[in-house]
Amino acid sequence: MEGALLVEEGRVRHLPIEEAGGYQGDGFLWIHLEGRDEQDLLFLRQQQRIPDVAVGALAATETRPRCDPVEEGAILNLRGPGELDPQDSDRLVSIRMWVRRGRATSLSRRRLDATATVVGSAEQGRILDPGDLVAAYARQISRQLDPQVSALGDRLDDCESELSEPRALYRLRTAIATVRSEAIAFRRFVAPNRDALQTLAGLPFDWLAEEDRLHIREAADRFARMTEELEAVRERAALLHEQLTDLRAEQVDARSLVIAVFAFIFLPLTFITGLLGMNVEGIPYADEPWAFWGVVAFCLLVGAFVLAWFVRQHWLRR
Repeated sequence: MEGALLVEEGRVRHLPIEEAGGYQGDGFLWIHLEGRDEQDLLFLRQQQRIPDVAVGALAATETRPRCDPVEEGAILNLRGPGELDPQDSDRLVSIRMWVRRGRATSLSRRRLDATATVVGSAEQGRILDPGDLVAAYARQISRQLDPQVSALGDRLDDCESELSEPRALYRLRTAIATVRSEAIAFRRFVAPNRDALQTLAGLPFDWLAEEDRLHIREAADRFARMTEELEAVRERAALLHEQLTDLRAEQVDARSLVIAVFAFIFLPLTFITGLLGMNVEGIPYADEPWAFWGVVAFCLLVGAFVLAWFVRQHWLRR
């Protein structure tokens, strides 16, 4: 959605951006811009009711969740699930808002999933002021993000259950690293979302009703819980990675030991065959017809003796 919604005398109607820019009535006007269109930025700069610092915050290329009071309004930036950009490493899409009594101006560089639901609520008459709009965005973003954060923990549970399968260790290393990187990417914005909403709920604006503050605090608590869950996911992923490294080291040690044992078994056999294979006179039993099979039997006996010694010393115990 890019355009404007006007709530006036109990009615909700859409307005073109140009008409919304000149609206002087007492109704609640919400203007939403999307994309990187230079005309949108020019429109923001032409609005006399928006302070320059708010225009800069709305048009900023890189943003982090924040809430700052400016004059009679507030700048609010949040991050939530939305359209991903292959060239952008951020997993969450930003929504920047300038809110004050009777007015709200928002801008997002990419499509935010929560916007469609919020617009639907506004069209149904459930959003009547800026407080309702902010609370709706906070609730919807937290509800959409919560299952994605919980899914990271479920994926780690699956990785833990597969640790006992030796063939899965190499695949699990990639899976665990992916979960950990996603948790870090979410944690980067989820915790600031919580802080921004807590700050907004504590601001003494009369256009922010007590019910709106309650919903905003509820969303902030959900973000706080998600932050704790992401911290737990990061720690569990680090522990799993260490456990995976230990298991792989044990596998390498076990295989190296087997190789060393068999090399040691063949060491005396190599000496015997090398000694009897010398091209000099005087090799015992060189002319006897049973000499070859006798040497083979002797080598097998020596090999069996060395192997039995390793078994007795428990070198081959798993």
